[in-house]
Amino acid sequence: MSQTCRGVWKVFVVLASMLVAAPVWAAPGLLNVSYDVARDLYKDFNPQFEKHWKEKTGETVEVRQSHGGSSKQVRSVADGLEADVVTMNQASDVNFLAEKGLVAPDYAKKFPDNASPYTSTMVFIVRKGNPKALKDWNDLVQTGVQIILPHPKNTGNGRYSYLAAWIYALKQPGGNDRTAQDFVGKLLKNTPLFAAGGRDATTSFMQRKQGDVLISFESEAELIAKEFGKGEFDIVYPSLSIQAEFPVAIVEKVVDKKGTRKLAEAYLNYLWSPEGQEVMAQNYLRPRNPDILKKYGAQFPPIKTYSVDEVFGGWSKATPAHFGDGGSFDRIYQIK
Repeated sequence: MSQTCRGVWKVFVVLASMLVAAPVWAAPGLLNVSYDVARDLYKDFNPQFEKHWKEKTGETVEVRQSHGGSSKQVRSVADGLEADVVTMNQASDVNFLAEKGLVAPDYAKKFPDNASPYTSTMVFIVRKGNPKALKDWNDLVQTGVQIILPHPKNTGNGRYSYLAAWIYALKQPGGNDRTAQDFVGKLLKNTPLFAAGGRDATTSFMQRKQGDVLISFESEAELIAKEFGKGEFDIVYPSLSIQAEFPVAIVEKVVDKKGTRKLAEAYLNYLWSPEGQEVMAQNYLRPRNPDILKKYGAQFPPIKTYSVDEVFGGWSKATPAHFGDGGSFDRIYQIK
């Protein structure tokens, strides 16, 4: 090899080693693991936060999303999915992560409003004109009515629907846990198959034309209208329903490992900002900010709601009693 070739080769080797040793710089970012129906919400919210962070710090960040049935999502996080934050639709799932040591035991105190930046409730989505005249929970247990519902064991949507029906039965004259279990049993008999998640339930009802009624979040009903048009269905508000809360939390071990704690805290806090609360309302979620809630009052009809805390003593009691092994759901489903 000539002297010139040797020199060129040495330069090539040095440059190659520098390229191998050089770190690959990527924009800082977060992974938000969330529930099934929140896709549209965070599709709108994340760019707002990324813009806010850029203006505030000059730093470019990217927020990535993962969506699915709420309980399946938290199990994925427990199994190693490196979420910086979780934004779920039921406290029981975040409590599960707290029990695993991934989320702070007092996560609900680290952010306002019990760490739930918005609320919703469960409503009925029926075929246009409401051909079966489904107006309240008792109408859903009539013979010949088919209900589309996500699985109550695996999804927040399904659990809230299940508990909302239970509350309805409890609040009837002479209502108690026995009459409530009987009532929910009749409702489940009218549910031929459980959907895997909220979005799968919507697809079954709207695209596959299955069922007479879809029980879902108020917010999902309005988002369906944006996708399919209001001429495809009607929204029915029952006489009473459940207050759904959507807790958020930082995954402690992940943010410490990745060095993203400051960014994760800013991301979740921004949910309570006026800009964040506007995004909630625009996605038909009831914002916590009273001024913004009033501004969008026309799209949030008044409805009597009860929380899991006031009726069931919190998710820590409701989950094992109703959805744990041998709980009310299992007892009902065995004889369904």
